[in-house]
Amino acid sequence: MGNKDQKSIPTSKVKRAAKIVGTGAKVSGNYIKYYSKKAFNKNLTRDQLNSDNAEDIYNTLSELKGSALKVAQMMSMDEQVLPTAYQQKFAMAQYNAPALSYPLISKTFKQYLGQTPEETYDSFTKEAVNAASIGQVHKAEKDGNKLAVKIQYPGVADAISSDLKLVKPLAARLFNMKSADLNMYLEEVESKLIEETDYLNELENGEKIRDLCGDFKDIVFPKYYRSLSSKRILTMDWIEGTMFNDFIKQDIDQALRNKIGQSLWDVFLYQMRELQIVHADPHPGNFIITKDNQLCIIDFGCVKEIPDDFAHYYYQLLRPDILQHESELQEIYKKMDFFRPEDSEADKVKLKKVYENMISLLGRPFHSDKFDFSDKSFFESIFKMGEEISKDKSIRKLNNARGSRDAIYVMRTFFGLYNLLHQLKAEVQLNYPIYAKKAS
Repeated sequence: MGNKDQKSIPTSKVKRAAKIVGTGAKVSGNYIKYYSKKAFNKNLTRDQLNSDNAEDIYNTLSELKGSALKVAQMMSMDEQVLPTAYQQKFAMAQYNAPALSYPLISKTFKQYLGQTPEETYDSFTKEAVNAASIGQVHKAEKDGNKLAVKIQYPGVADAISSDLKLVKPLAARLFNMKSADLNMYLEEVESKLIEETDYLNELENGEKIRDLCGDFKDIVFPKYYRSLSSKRILTMDWIEGTMFNDFIKQDIDQALRNKIGQSLWDVFLYQMRELQIVHADPHPGNFIITKDNQLCIIDFGCVKEIPDDFAHYYYQLLRPDILQHESELQEIYKKMDFFRPEDSEADKVKLKKVYENMISLLGRPFHSDKFDFSDKSFFESIFKMGEEISKDKSIRKLNNARGSRDAIYVMRTFFGLYNLLHQLKAEVQLNYPIYAKKAS
């Protein structure tokens, strides 16, 4: 791998907090340098400041690994949350974080499977094939089967709660929210991260969704090996193919782009509408295109069960005619907690306009029989809307928590799906009008 293997991970609260505090000092220094230069150059942009901060923050999070790095990975998926420098740097957490050294790997095997990798498999590559926020993957063989072995970083599960407390001030600043109002959302993130660090839970999720989505002929799922897995080690089939990010760089004809995109769209909309159980981590590192041009979905650590009430009201916002039904829209706003009791009438008018713009724009792929995700203007409009909201002081002062905690991973899934299809430059048929009544 391109990065030097990491020999240890800070696991104590004190050591991890010290790393964050040290990084905070570096970021403060970067701001001082920026404002000193700004005093002499009024036209100076924040590009270098963002680049320096992104570098310092990512270097620390990639050393800590776990929840803090996972949050960075999540934010990298949404181009509207962070400046480009942060997004590009944090995206490395999807599959290119520094890997652990082999002695730490062997120690993890002895602790959770009672034997070394060499004793567990017929062959095992000591060098990781990729490394992300929570674990890294190695290639192995046993009984003639090629296997992918995911190994969790030591201490990740135990540090989730304390890590989220450490990154809470940063998140509050980035999202312009009061720290106390973040609690509801951080509780949702924490609950998902706890599930994600239990690899036996991931095994169960993977088998469940594979069985429920078995009718999708162009979608494949890996087989899992329970006897070679534990809470911190997961063994599955090695899928031969091309990672999504490498696939989209190739010279691919439009028909194949559309075929892969349609498979992606259909299987996710089916999960969200019919199953209300969805793979909620759709970033490029979790998709492989096989030599037969099938789409393989991996990593079922983060699976979101969508409550009935939330699904009903949220999906109705995607209806093409919803903005023409004011009373129904107001009922949805109420049920979804879009307004707060302390909001003035002027605040509500301002927020209502923002919500209507968001509904109109983000629901556009559902407003016709097919949609071309290669349309740059659509994504530029989303980015522009996000920038306008972030710069509108009258909106920023309304920095209370709004909306259901269930929206976090559902929105993450939608944005992840949109971005994947945009990178693929695919045109898809709607097929699943998500706002329609579920099939019986």
